[in-house]
Amino acid sequence: MRGPSLHPGLCFLLSLSVVMDQKTTASCNCPQHAYCVNDTHCTCEHGYRSDFEQQFFTFPLTTCQDINECDPPISIYCGANAACKNVDGGFHCRCNPGYKLLSGDTQFQNSNENTCQKTTSSATTKDMKDVSRNPVLEPNELQHVVETFQSLLTNNTPLGTGEKGAVATWATEVLQTVESAALETALKSPEQKIQEIHNNNTVAIETRVVTDNCSEEGQIFSLNTHMNSVDIHCNDIVQGNIQGPTAIAFISYSSLGNIINATFFEEANERDRVYLNSEVVSAAIRPQRNLSLSKSVILSFQHVKRKPCRRKAFCVYWKSSGERGQWSRDGCFLMQVNESHTICSSTHLSSFAVLMAFSHQEEDYALDVITYVGLGLSLLCLLLAALTFLLCKAIQNTSTSIHLQLAICLFLAHLLFLTAIDRTEIKVLCAIIAGALHYLYLASFTWMLLEGLHLFLTARNLTVVNYSSVSRVMKKLMFPVGYGAPAIIVAISAASRPHLYGTCDRCWLNLDQGFIWSFLAPVCAIICDADTESHSSALHPGLHVVPGCPPGGSSCRRHGLPLHHHQQPAGRLHLPGVLPPQPAASLRCFIMTANQQRARTTP
Repeated sequence: MRGPSLHPGLCFLLSLSVVMDQKTTASCNCPQHAYCVNDTHCTCEHGYRSDFEQQFFTFPLTTCQDINECDPPISIYCGANAACKNVDGGFHCRCNPGYKLLSGDTQFQNSNENTCQKTTSSATTKDMKDVSRNPVLEPNELQHVVETFQSLLTNNTPLGTGEKGAVATWATEVLQTVESAALETALKSPEQKIQEIHNNNTVAIETRVVTDNCSEEGQIFSLNTHMNSVDIHCNDIVQGNIQGPTAIAFISYSSLGNIINATFFEEANERDRVYLNSEVVSAAIRPQRNLSLSKSVILSFQHVKRKPCRRKAFCVYWKSSGERGQWSRDGCFLMQVNESHTICSSTHLSSFAVLMAFSHQEEDYALDVITYVGLGLSLLCLLLAALTFLLCKAIQNTSTSIHLQLAICLFLAHLLFLTAIDRTEIKVLCAIIAGALHYLYLASFTWMLLEGLHLFLTARNLTVVNYSSVSRVMKKLMFPVGYGAPAIIVAISAASRPHLYGTCDRCWLNLDQGFIWSFLAPVCAIICDADTESHSSALHPGLHVVPGCPPGGSSCRRHGLPLHHHQQPAGRLHLPGVLPPQPAASLRCFIMTANQQRARTTP
């Protein structure tokens, strides 16, 4: 009799399991893509799984992640000439580019529904070509071109599926067909000189019709779409006496760069991580002819992402070979690049884009060793010199006071250079470091100027023995000039262009907009003035000076070094500092060595 007694219990357990699987409408605070079960637990919807891979959960921070059925371990097989496409909560299969379903549908669920057949003609662009062949102009025909292209992207976008050659064939055909349709549409209504249509999701087109020869010499036409632009000379559009109107089209593709991406750029170095950082744009002219542009067209691209530091830009065009194509740099030249835009020039018309690649800088370890060892020794010597001038009371005078300030400025500048020149992680901090280096090196050169001026006045006044008056004037002016003049220059520079302090690689002055001249100009003026003073003091070859000795005594005339020996080396040894750290490091090292040798051998 035990069998019948188990029957009610078994029914109860079965009914409980059914209840546990029922969806309820009560709120369990379930995350997105999940639903409540029995008012107590949550479970992910079909096509999703919890991040802890639990079927039922109550932890409030659990999320439901999409299951990628197209990747291992599931790897849905869609059959021949097709590929799996993952979507949120599921997947579907699509025919590869160049193939289509017999039913005309664009997707299917599994290999049993696969009827993908190779297309024998350009079926993907048939609708687009029909637009250009239609002899009757419709009011919104340019809009029709955009809508047809959008349909092509929706129904036939490769997005990494299929072979690379098939993708290139598809892209080349689409680019040529859209250009042709846009130009033919513009020529159907030459009275509408400018037509434009913008679709932020897919494509933007602007066309212009030129009905006569260029009315103005040097006339330039500018077309703009999606913050990209092209400038082309009128003479290159008309090209002499051509009967009938001429049309030019400029097209920007928002999403085409995801399809013909940087993998189609075969000129990149294997170590370069290249990516497309602009929209794909096309510029074309109709009637078509063998275009040999007399003047280059100028193209301006807005970056998709802000240009990171240590990235180099390539201007490329889509080079078609038969029905296929690839990105190439032939005839495309980089003119200017900043964080948000790139300007290119081209000697021909085609489809263009901007590629970014990681810029590999070869480190010169020998130069690094020379820099650190040399500046380290310089810091030690400057410290000893400063302590000597500061602590030895017997030699303290105006000359040693100037030497002390020069040693302090150079010591701080070299120390900051060694410890912080590469601190580019925080932009504001890097700008402050660059400003401090700007000030300290300008102050160093200013104290060099004061040192030369003091020696010059000393040499001149030794003949009239009024050294005391010179000393009083120098004491009053040297600190305001030595520290005040550099402060004024740096303050004006920082107030006018603060964003130019700091570069991608170094915390120094940016070369853009000639900002480096805020350092070069005063330094060059100081060096030229120092050479003049050196020449003047050399006119007194009998005058010698002993550092720390007042020039009024006879011993200062008989002992020590000639005055012009004190003046020449200082400024010249620091002149190479104006060169940028990269890529002129080797040149800087050579010039520094040459200057040091010259300083040693100066008669």
